[in-house]
Amino acid sequence: MDTAVDAFLEYLSVEKGLSQSTLDAYARDLASYSRFLAQAGAPIDRGVERRHVAEYVARERKAGLSSATISRRLSAVKGLHRFMVREGLAANDPTDRIESPRRRLPLPKVLPLSGVERLLAAADPATPTRLRDRAMIEVLYASGLRVSELVGLDRRSVNLEAGYLTARGKGGKERVVPIGEHAVRWVKTYLDESRPRFAKGRISPALFITSRGKAMTRQRFWGLLRSYARRAGLAQIPSPHTLRHSFATHLLERGSDLRSVQAMLGHADISTTQIYTHVDRERLIAIHRKHHPRG
Repeated sequence: MDTAVDAFLEYLSVEKGLSQSTLDAYARDLASYSRFLAQAGAPIDRGVERRHVAEYVARERKAGLSSATISRRLSAVKGLHRFMVREGLAANDPTDRIESPRRRLPLPKVLPLSGVERLLAAADPATPTRLRDRAMIEVLYASGLRVSELVGLDRRSVNLEAGYLTARGKGGKERVVPIGEHAVRWVKTYLDESRPRFAKGRISPALFITSRGKAMTRQRFWGLLRSYARRAGLAQIPSPHTLRHSFATHLLERGSDLRSVQAMLGHADISTTQIYTHVDRERLIAIHRKHHPRG
């Protein structure tokens, strides 16, 4: 890959502290852009004009890529060129005044409270592993964590006496999130009864570990969540992010203010959190249509 791209990726890793999965996404998007420029005969460190960027966007649209994908790729391209100008690697930014495709954000998928309760009940704590799984699902719904934040918790992250945890989110930013008495109780039970059996004297800083004493992975937990959803008979098989959406939506439905939900979710921009107000609005419209005599 181009030297400028490598330098930009290193900047995102070292200066911005982006996760490896995010860095990989940037690398894939910029590799696509670099291939296009090579075919167009416009080296990335010189000769790139606004028309090249516009042609790249047009090509991606013609290839049938979604507005969301094109917007993400263009965001990476813009970030690269701004970085190059700032570092003296280029004189001009060819992405200036290039607009991203407008896209309507899809409403997040949310489980009703009854669905959450059925999912929790399906994780019957009859075995040490199911007790761990119940504790993890309780914490996920109680806190609205991303699944990467959930499996990344270590034992020092959780203050069970005070009833909160410290999550490390995007960019390595930390935030404090309350988890409530139900989740606290399940985590305490897991720590007393299941975790010692899994650890078997082995030292692991991770809060949630497998039966082999290793940290739980995102993929493994996702699979477990799917199995409990099927056991609960849920029509909608939730992802871990569905519980994050449900956490935020249920808080707003019950009167929480948007700023508090923003802080608990770790959103840098409140406009990201505002999508959940649309979910609540859709629910109110549906209730009105169903129950009002002139709905």
